[in-house]
Amino acid sequence: MSYDLMVFEPSVAPRQRKAFMEWFAEQTRWAEGHSYRDHAVSSEALQAWFKEMIAYFPPMNGPLASGDVDNERVTDHCVGKSVIYSAFSWSVAEEAFPVMRELAIKHRVGFFDVSAEDGEILFPDEENGKDKARSWWKIW
Repeated sequence: MSYDLMVFEPSVAPRQRKAFMEWFAEQTRWAEGHSYRDHAVSSEALQAWFKEMIAYFPPMNGPLASGDVDNERVTDHCVGKSVIYSAFSWSVAEEAFPVMRELAIKHRVGFFDVSAEDGEILFPDEENGKDKARSWWKIW
């Protein structure tokens, strides 16, 4: 088992919990027809998030993979066109959550706490524009 969190492209994700969970299930079928190890398939915002995130939690696989197999921070980032699903070691869970969430806010991508029961789903508030970096709303 791993501690799982996900970021996503908010422009394509449903904003109602039931519809979001159905969309999430579809995304995690991993059926897009490409390798899920290369961040280049994602949106620009997700790529920017990924490039900063791997400074804290290096990827296990892909072109930027860490060679340090004993590092507990090395993370399995599964990269889709609209989502990046990150499976962390439980030993870094308390550190991973705030880092991933804050970087999601910084890069204006959505955030989903996959491992929590009824986990937080966080979207940027698009009505307030990109200049309001801290304007966010949640789906509970």
